[in-house]
Amino acid sequence: MKFVSALFTVDELERIPDPPGGRYELHHGELYFKRFRERRYGDIQRSLRDLLDPICAPLGFLADTNYPYRPLPESELWGADVACIRRSRERGVEKWLIGSPELVIEVKHPSVTTHEVHAKAMLTLCGEGVVAFWAIDPETQTVTVYTRDGMQRYAASESIPIDFLDCSICLAEIL
Repeated sequence: MKFVSALFTVDELERIPDPPGGRYELHHGELYFKRFRERRYGDIQRSLRDLLDPICAPLGFLADTNYPYRPLPESELWGADVACIRRSRERGVEKWLIGSPELVIEVKHPSVTTHEVHAKAMLTLCGEGVVAFWAIDPETQTVTVYTRDGMQRYAASESIPIDFLDCSICLAEIL
């Protein structure tokens, strides 16, 4: 949800306290208010992290929730609902990851438009390090996977490949 029209830098965002009921992200230099997730969406995020963690850990990756990253410098500061990031990159993070995690997963809330999710995917794919952006829609039981090569939609019951981890997962039990 767009909040104000003045342009901000990440340094300026740091000095603005988060409002009650949510937090701010910086999109194209504009403040966006992001509400705290309802329990259902938090449960999906944790379940995804718990599913990915045993796959990621032995391969040198971290699976985490609400992971802050800056796909482009200065005017962007986003939060991944779920992220997978190479531990060697994660160790170098002081505040926020510069670039994008290797896998960014957004659990779509009904208040977020498809256009907003698509725009976030496109900007995330501009960040260094990213391999894929997933948009999970619990309402339609679908997963849209964005890569630099294109977009693919899956039913939650289908096997969804994670090429950089050389595996695939099925999300039907989570959703």
